[in-house]
Amino acid sequence: MTTETTRRGLFKGAMTAAAFAALPPSIQKAFAQSAAVSTGTIQDVKHIVILMQENRSFEMYFGSKYGVRGFGDPFPHPTVSGQTVWNQKSSSAANATTTLPFPILQTHNWAFPPDLSHGFSDQQGAWGQGQASYWPQYKSASTMGYYTRPELPFQFALAEAFTLCDDYHCAIISCTDPNRVSAVAGTSWDPTQVAAGVNCTDANGEPSNLRCWITGTWVDGTNTGYQYNQIATNTGFTWPSIADVLTEAGISWRIYQDMNNNWTGAMNGFLAFDSFRTAEPGSTIYVNGMTTWTIADLQTAVENNTLAMVNWVLPSAAESEHPGAPCSPTHGGYFAETVLEALTSNPDVWASTIFILHFDENDGYFDHALSPAVPSYYASGELAGASTISLPGMYFNNASRTYSSGSYLSSSDTISGQLRPWGLGARIPTTVVSPWSKGGWINSQVFSHCSIGLFLEQWLGITVPGITPWHRSVCGDMTSCFNFATPNATFPTLPDLSGWAASDAASETLPAVVPPGTQAMPVQEMGLALSRGLPYALNVTASTSVSGLVTLNFINTGKQGAVFHVYDVLNLNLIPRRYTVEAGKTLSDDFWNAFGTNFVTAPAGTYNLWVYGPNGFARHFQGVINQEGMLQRQHPEIHFAYDIDKGGIRIGVRSNAIMPVNFTVADNAYKSGPPQTVSVRPDELASLFWPVKNSGNWYDFSVSTDGFERRFAGRMEDGKDHITDPGMGRSPAPYGNEPALA
Repeated sequence: MTTETTRRGLFKGAMTAAAFAALPPSIQKAFAQSAAVSTGTIQDVKHIVILMQENRSFEMYFGSKYGVRGFGDPFPHPTVSGQTVWNQKSSSAANATTTLPFPILQTHNWAFPPDLSHGFSDQQGAWGQGQASYWPQYKSASTMGYYTRPELPFQFALAEAFTLCDDYHCAIISCTDPNRVSAVAGTSWDPTQVAAGVNCTDANGEPSNLRCWITGTWVDGTNTGYQYNQIATNTGFTWPSIADVLTEAGISWRIYQDMNNNWTGAMNGFLAFDSFRTAEPGSTIYVNGMTTWTIADLQTAVENNTLAMVNWVLPSAAESEHPGAPCSPTHGGYFAETVLEALTSNPDVWASTIFILHFDENDGYFDHALSPAVPSYYASGELAGASTISLPGMYFNNASRTYSSGSYLSSSDTISGQLRPWGLGARIPTTVVSPWSKGGWINSQVFSHCSIGLFLEQWLGITVPGITPWHRSVCGDMTSCFNFATPNATFPTLPDLSGWAASDAASETLPAVVPPGTQAMPVQEMGLALSRGLPYALNVTASTSVSGLVTLNFINTGKQGAVFHVYDVLNLNLIPRRYTVEAGKTLSDDFWNAFGTNFVTAPAGTYNLWVYGPNGFARHFQGVINQEGMLQRQHPEIHFAYDIDKGGIRIGVRSNAIMPVNFTVADNAYKSGPPQTVSVRPDELASLFWPVKNSGNWYDFSVSTDGFERRFAGRMEDGKDHITDPGMGRSPAPYGNEPALA
């Protein structure tokens, strides 16, 4: 490993040839190919190729990698037990077994850990509408397994050569079809219903694997051979898929697949659409989307410079990287490698091509990150949060299901009612490979499957009608992954996985993967990575009243919408609230009344709220309101503001007391100096400045006095690229009043 020392720690350089075996010389040469720069903009892109693999969570693959928001996240949210989200319970019983994340070691059958339950019902149960406390109950203890660098040499090397997205989420908290449909259409439920404010059912949406699975044998050149899932016969979707939009616009596209070896249709989300089911031989959709095109055909198109502008590659079951049989990370990585080899067979084509390698969903494997979603509903029917964007139409209506003879929900999942958010779901591994994304970058903008459609809109000037206003606000268009103006850099070599078969056979002789008898929290690799600048400028403030009302104010002055997650540490049995705030807007909510019945476990007048947002954004509001003495000693006020020109944070401290108050101001992570005591006189506003330039614009500081605390953490965005969080891996922030944390 090549390293260099920076002012804030260890920066990880590129992998060397000594670390891994080299790819064939032709691939090495192609890796060194410079981007074709003509305009220095997105218009220099001529081709995009998308490979969606199967069923891996981000944490399962990259939770241990340096630089990402993984196992070293200092702000894991609390669970119902009051412990960090790493402490997952087998049930809600007092004596429930706790399972921590554990490594999938090569002393066991690491290549084939079990395929876990991952339907709509158990995914919803494990998520718990944001509580995320009982993954093993719905998935088994195997859900907590994860890989490290030795098991994933190709995946790690590819990520460290190009750009890894560590906040890319699957579209739906469910299984394959809903996510693959979302990836090829921008949504998996009828956008006309969304526009009308009507929540969809399985009749006009895809909550589970309903429409893409087929039987029969396809014969190229005919329009027969597939028989579609009986419960969805004649219920193909009628709104335009991305392929329909491209066809209408006269933009070239193609799907590379074996029509009789695409896991009985499951890999092809387009099969949910009538336009594909009824395509006539000779039509654009039939030729490009309902015909067998192989990886050899892909390579021929690249070599002949006839590659379409937009291309999808669909794996077979054996190549799909799906947990358990039939595919290992080594075999799946080898398949991705063959696609990359085909794309780089013509350096001139590769110089203007983007290759996106991602996954459909997380299988049943754990990921600790919060899922940005519209607010859930309490079981009582009250909305747990708010949004500046209209919410009707953004939920699946389980009560009005048509094709299921029973509920899509687990009988034990009673925390909410029949309306469930469509998504977003868990994080999944996503690597953006192109001449414009070289260099081992981490991109922490919120993305989802609709983000590829949003990128196509920016690049091609089309409109994907399935992408909802909420998704357009919250999900980025992936342009932040690329440097179109000055893209060219050097490449490391990548490992050769052509020996996957022998590796898989050896793995299968080993014992099954099981959690270890002695558990310990995983340790994330130390080190920094380059980090793209993001469009966020977020803040949350709190105010209190003499009646004990606690009001949170959500402020978004950035260029991208965001979801804020609020956890009430004193009432963790309740669904955490979520707030969607569009770019340039604000939202306030009277969160709790500190003297009301909502604080069933809290002493009168106390509150303890944690707020989380994207890229490590965190705020903590804790205090005690003395109702009788409110007029004599009102609650302190803390004002927070970014000062980009000066490279720091400005803090205003007001005591609102009848006597001087001493506040302690402390740096919790970046060692800018020892804690300071600031004495504030009555009616005085003390102004402080907190520099952040020396920590890559990252900050984590607190202001506290006498049972009162405000904590502020995140990164100040200034439109520039920076580094990943230098404080990643520090001890998790205490919630207050919690049991011992593991």
